[in-house]
Amino acid sequence: MEQVVQFLKEAGVYYLATMDGDRPRVRPFGTAHVFEGKLYIQTGKKKDVAKQIAANPKVEVSAFKDGKWIRLSGELVEDDRREARVSMLDAYPELKAMYDPDDGNTVVYYFKDATAVFASFTEAPKVVTF
Repeated sequence: MEQVVQFLKEAGVYYLATMDGDRPRVRPFGTAHVFEGKLYIQTGKKKDVAKQIAANPKVEVSAFKDGKWIRLSGELVEDDRREARVSMLDAYPELKAMYDPDDGNTVVYYFKDATAVFASFTEAPKVVTF
């Protein structure tokens, strides 16, 4: 899992795909944080992405850097503990201008049953599960 987090952080931006009814939705994200041994991401509960995750927690992430890419699929599980929100915001202090652990809007999720595939045009794919 550490290799997945490192790739996402080094890429800087990754793209999270959700489903909105029968339509796919993709948007840029930037948070990738390990808390209690799990990979977490963060968003706002008021956003459409949070509503889409609530309706269907199966997501996919894709990122590209240095001629290599990753596809990460899994299920997102909301962690409503304050400690998880604080840990995320401490890891990304620039988010504190928009989010607060007690604002009722900040939501963090961790990946469950995740599979990451690292690929490129020149190397065999590598699969990591966690």
